Amino acid sequence: MTQKVRNMTSSRGNTIANQFIIEDNDSVTFQSYKSPIAMIKGGKTYIYSDWDYSVTTSKYRNQFLGETKAETLAKLKSGEYIAVDFEVEKWTDIVIDVTP
Repeated sequence: MTQKVRNMTSSRGNTIANQFIIEDNDSVTFQSYKSPIAMIKGGKTYIYSDWDYSVTTSKYRNQFLGETKAETLAKLKSGEYIAVDFEVEKWTDIVIDVTP
């Protein structure tokens, strides 16, 4: 099995410390520090329990998946994404209405 690890890059092209993309023969994983956050394998997307740990983790998770937190949460709740080691039901969308 061949495995490649690289740092994620910012929108300005800078290397981001502690945010990694790990590629092997059949999967691609986003890891923040030592925690796996999301993995794409066999056409399925797995989301791990630390998926929403911090602002930084969320920013790069969104970049990895190409979507917002709300989109990820909706896919978790619909079953399109597979939750690993946590219950999706505890997460809620918070919508703030600022219309006068």
